[in-house]
Amino acid sequence: MDKEIYCQLGLDKRVLDLGDEVIKEIRDSFDRIDEIAEYNQAKVLKAMQDNKVDTSCLTGTNGYGHDDIGRDTLEAVYASCFNAEAALVRPHLTCGTHALAVALSANLLPGDEMLSPVGKPYDTLEEVIGIKDCACSLKEYGVTYRQVDLLPDGSFDYGGIKEAINEKTKLIEIQRSKGYQMRPTFSVEQIGELISFIKKIKPDVIVMVDNCYGEFTEIIEPTEVGADMIVGSLIKNPGGGLAPTGGYIAGKKECIDRCHYRLSAPGVGQDVGASLHIMGSLYQGFFLAPTVVAGALKGAVFAAGIYEKLGFNVLPGLGETRHDIIQSIELGSAEAMKAFCLGIQAAAPIDSYIAPVPSPIPGYSDEVIMAVGAFVQGSSIELSADGPIREPYAIYFQGGLTWAHAKLGVLMSVQKLLEKDLVKI
Repeated sequence: MDKEIYCQLGLDKRVLDLGDEVIKEIRDSFDRIDEIAEYNQAKVLKAMQDNKVDTSCLTGTNGYGHDDIGRDTLEAVYASCFNAEAALVRPHLTCGTHALAVALSANLLPGDEMLSPVGKPYDTLEEVIGIKDCACSLKEYGVTYRQVDLLPDGSFDYGGIKEAINEKTKLIEIQRSKGYQMRPTFSVEQIGELISFIKKIKPDVIVMVDNCYGEFTEIIEPTEVGADMIVGSLIKNPGGGLAPTGGYIAGKKECIDRCHYRLSAPGVGQDVGASLHIMGSLYQGFFLAPTVVAGALKGAVFAAGIYEKLGFNVLPGLGETRHDIIQSIELGSAEAMKAFCLGIQAAAPIDSYIAPVPSPIPGYSDEVIMAVGAFVQGSSIELSADGPIREPYAIYFQGGLTWAHAKLGVLMSVQKLLEKDLVKI
């Protein structure tokens, strides 16, 4: 293939040759990713057909949003696809953190306790829970919190979890993806084993899974292994790059009904909430999501192969099974993180000329550097990379609406490290 266009984009022949070398080694991984995408595509199609999606679903409503057939049908599609009793899928859920906050506050009451059996939650949940003092936190409303850290090898501390569960434990939140931690992402099978263990100790406890970044990376979701709720963002995997905003919560009807009441108002619930004019994007994005996620997964595998060859610690490793779209890379310095993000930004279709710099971001303790030149602001299913400026100076790479774009992003990140003499090829 003629590589002149890559040279015009500023890529060195040494970087291109390294990429070609890695691609030869990852074909088997790509085949498995394609198999999962094919299965999930059929699953989404069946959910849409079973719920009789028609052209009337693609138009929106305004005002109160009463009798919004598109909104109600989309929620039925999500519930069917994720094998859940009910779902809340709304543009009014502004981000993944908001969706998690709604699910938690809807199902926890004063005097209840929340437990994390997977250690520290994602940074933006610290104020939601009240680990860091904040107005309107769960702590302020009388909800207590405790956590059980993972064992040194990244596995669950079953003994510690059993000891931590008590009469006040109302909800247990499992974060599937790693967040800003260098630990493995949990498979749906692992999550199912943990849920089974928990339910034997306390059958009536609510188990909620933060499913962000994990949707469609496997052929089943946590609701199919006992989770009472799963929560995610539409500008990550399930939005397929087309959803302009929104989030979802799916699971047991009793839990989801409470989420509807918390999002709108008690007694009103799911019957209000105008979908405006974005339903076509939400449906089409969900339909495309399995293929888009497959492209992002291929980009993650490619990044792992490239950076392993360059001598960096990567998680997951090249041969490991994937359970989310995130590729973690320990770069070892703030300078290398900046160079990596400069490369990702330079490969973006939007704002490619901007140089990312670390800055304070609400909800995070450390300065965070983010590279994203996306069609949807902050979209993590589009080519992006981010990380807190702290040891071990790990960057978290994810997304790419197509495999070809994800590949270019990884190559450009190497190019910028090479130009700054931070890697040798």
